Amino acid sequence: MGSGTAARAFEAIEAALSVLRGEVARAANGPLAQSDPLAAVADECLDILAGVARTEARIAALKAAAAAAFAESARRMAPPEVPVQAQEMAIAAEVGCILAIGDRAAGALLAQSYALTTSLPRTLEALTEGTMSWQHARVMVDETATLSSKAATALEAHFLDPDAPNAARGCPAGEMPAYRFRHKARVWRERHHPESIEKRHAKGIEDRCLEFSPEQDGMARLSARLPADQAMAIWNRYTAIARGLQGPNEERTLTQLRADLFAATALHRGTGCCGRNGAGVDEAGAPPKGLADVPVPRAEVLVTVPVFSLLGATDEPAMLDGYGPIPASMARDLVANGAASFYRVLVDPRDGAPLEIGRTSYRPGKAMRRWLRLRDGKCPFPGCNNNSLDNEADHLLAWHQGGTTGISNLGQPCPKHHRLRHVSRWRPTAASKNEPPGWVSPSGRKYRSEHQDWEPPELPPPLQARAGILTQPGRDAMMPNKGTVDYFRLPRSHVEECLAEYLAAR
Repeated sequence: MGSGTAARAFEAIEAALSVLRGEVARAANGPLAQSDPLAAVADECLDILAGVARTEARIAALKAAAAAAFAESARRMAPPEVPVQAQEMAIAAEVGCILAIGDRAAGALLAQSYALTTSLPRTLEALTEGTMSWQHARVMVDETATLSSKAATALEAHFLDPDAPNAARGCPAGEMPAYRFRHKARVWRERHHPESIEKRHAKGIEDRCLEFSPEQDGMARLSARLPADQAMAIWNRYTAIARGLQGPNEERTLTQLRADLFAATALHRGTGCCGRNGAGVDEAGAPPKGLADVPVPRAEVLVTVPVFSLLGATDEPAMLDGYGPIPASMARDLVANGAASFYRVLVDPRDGAPLEIGRTSYRPGKAMRRWLRLRDGKCPFPGCNNNSLDNEADHLLAWHQGGTTGISNLGQPCPKHHRLRHVSRWRPTAASKNEPPGWVSPSGRKYRSEHQDWEPPELPPPLQARAGILTQPGRDAMMPNKGTVDYFRLPRSHVEECLAEYLAAR
């Protein structure tokens, strides 16, 4: 290694790793002399895993900084007559060789490293401190890639600056799985993008397509790019029908049933049924025998529509349950055309959240279940991505122990994590009308659930002055003309007064 200082630093790292490997081996195989030795072993191993995660993130930050610095120095050393494209190819080839990765992966690493070191200082800082993994940093790079520097700074600040106006609440970005962080970052980016979602959606419709790609073992993959409301309705329809087909005599998984149903409906008119070998129809074009047609269940989809957006006074995006922001025109069309599977939800004009619903009986009603879906967005277990309709309302404090059937005492875990609670020592923490419950593991560690980023609805321009909106520079860099709604005035805010006047005049 060229630098003696760097060589000695890596020798120290190797020595530290050797000590940690010894600690893991000792904890697993050493004498059990403490009062609760197994718990001590578990705690020590979990502490080591947490430390490894932080160290991996710090090394990733060092790797990004080194790659970016190397690329910059290589560009400066290159002769002026060498074309830029050739320079970049040579740089990527060098990085690929030293890391034993391909040219494409090396190019991606260089691009990500450049973005982190030049445009995303908070992300690089979090990576250096070990509070965010490399996977999370890549999400931030991807979601800000097509944004202006001002918009990218606003998105980064929302998730990584606790002092930012309307900072993200609930589980910190680095403590949720990277794929869940990607979903939250995409939702916020869609909601606050400088360009109208209506314009971007119109461009996206032009790119709709159905694609076919061959795969190994005699298989192939079909994928469709569709408007979000159509895709979500199709997905929920197949899920609901597949759930109805499951039973003690059905061996296929939910995933297999969805695929068989898709083949059956695509190759035969009507809802049809599907064979157990994955075939949708027989040679004559009729659905296979052996499984009776089932009635099509009703697959509910919630559409959260800001009231002024529903009335057409603003073009503020609506929220499609399980997907994220959709154009206001799409939401208005769903409500106006009376789509049976869609339910509109008007939000509180003060803070963007629905009001709590309650009742005294043991079983929550449909309205309360819908509100749980709105509050949590998915199963509240950390990292779970299940937002399907079979999530189960569950009392946090058991009914027989005095627990009430109210929003603040209910969670909606998926069947897997509902069962986990009752067969292990995992237990949920307290919830509120706007925050889902967190979880405590058998080791006593606390994990926060994600939080829906409710925002006050946008008022029509003529009402902004009447509503007492105070424009704060920098409050929302991705939508600089959108002010802050003063919704902390009780008993009735200016927003509510304007809303009442606006509705009365229509």
